[in-house]
Amino acid sequence: MHPPTPPCQRTRMLETMLLIRTHEETLATLHASEGVGGTCTSVGQEACAVGVVQALEASDRILTNHRSAGHLLARGADPGRMMAEVLGRSTGYCKGKSGSLHISVKELGVLLTSTIVGGELSLAPGVGLSLAMQGEDAIAVCFFGDGAACEGRFHESLNLAAVWKLPILYVCENNQWQAFVHRKETMLAEQIANWANGYGMPCETVDGNDVEAVLAAALRARTRMRTAGGPYFLELNTYRQRGHFEPDDQAYVDGHELQAWLARDPIALMRQRLAGEGLLGEEESERMLMRVRARIDEALRFARSSPFPDPRELTTEIYA
Repeated sequence: MHPPTPPCQRTRMLETMLLIRTHEETLATLHASEGVGGTCTSVGQEACAVGVVQALEASDRILTNHRSAGHLLARGADPGRMMAEVLGRSTGYCKGKSGSLHISVKELGVLLTSTIVGGELSLAPGVGLSLAMQGEDAIAVCFFGDGAACEGRFHESLNLAAVWKLPILYVCENNQWQAFVHRKETMLAEQIANWANGYGMPCETVDGNDVEAVLAAALRARTRMRTAGGPYFLELNTYRQRGHFEPDDQAYVDGHELQAWLARDPIALMRQRLAGEGLLGEEESERMLMRVRARIDEALRFARSSPFPDPRELTTEIYA
């Protein structure tokens, strides 16, 4: 059993979720108003990112997908450099070359963001094998969605990790949508974790909109991996509140389903819980929101004031 989460950590988790939400909504607004490059937002999935990343050690590695901003910000990425990257400025994490879909942050252990569906799954066994061969007391965390779970590389990755007992925490953010197609149109399984269970690895399915439930599950997973070795599979049931890619009017989404999930918004749930326990009053809640908005405003100012990359940088840091 892990000790109870201190109140200060619980409020920090809420503030981080607010930071992610504000970052994503700001980028969506910039696209609509100024034509800034589109992005795949993680609005609605903030509890998944914050809960899992809170459970990690600094030495752990992260591989993520096209909805990566939540994972990056939860890991401690600078919002200014994140914004600069999306705006194509040289002060971005990848010098403005990656946009929002390919960001990596080596100093934070974020090895890659892959816009190829399931691309991170195909690379995770290599990272896990590297950690095992070097004897590192660290794990690789691979974030992906339910769409990637329908790819062949999902099964190849899990099978190899199970056979070789690799230290990989697979985190499926089951947000119900695969681009413009509902997951019920592509799979009969209600729980993707059942597929992972078939490869003999421990699995758990939890409420991905409850950040504390996610944190507890991720801590259990990491403890089990450190003591027993081998991979672990977490399925986090959540919902993609915005469209697949900005802009997207979500005309294909069932309105009743969307409203039902909006009623279980992860930020609202955590705010209500803390308020109900007397840990977050209205004034502190407002101050928290003001702090977050100030950070994102400053991040945007930093990005706008940053220079574009020198054209001579075009062919540097590439493979071919």
